[in-house]
Amino acid sequence: MNAPTPTRVHYHKQDRELELDYANGERYRLPIEFLRVYSPSAEVRGHGGDTAVLQVGKKDVGLQNITQAGNYALKLHFDDGHDSGLYSWNYLYDLAQHQGDYWQNYLQRLQDAGASREPSGIQFKQL
Repeated sequence: MNAPTPTRVHYHKQDRELELDYANGERYRLPIEFLRVYSPSAEVRGHGGDTAVLQVGKKDVGLQNITQAGNYALKLHFDDGHDSGLYSWNYLYDLAQHQGDYWQNYLQRLQDAGASREPSGIQFKQL
C-alpha cells in the first residue's frame, strides 16, 4: 500500500489525539492510547510469530514529543517512556482507516486476558 503523506499533523494535547489531514480532504483523529497500544515497535509487536505483548494500563497516556523520521514516518515519544518504533505514513493511514475494527480487537484481547485499560492496574471483571 502506498498511502498518502499527511499535509498536516497536529497533537490535541487536552483530547490526547493526533490529527492527520490529507490533501484529498480526509481527516482522522487517532487517540494516543490507540497509537500506543498499536505501536509498531518490536517491544509491542514482538519479534515474529505470536509474540506480541498486550499493552495494558495505557488509558491516560499522552505524548511528550513528535519527531519526523525522514520523509516517511513519525517517531512518537509517549509520556510513559515508550519511544521505539517508527509510524510510517502507510502504517498511520492503515490505523486511521481501520481504527474501529482494531480498537474492538484490542478491547476483546483485554477482556480475554482479564486486563484493564486503567493505569492503576486495577482489574475489572464482569460478573
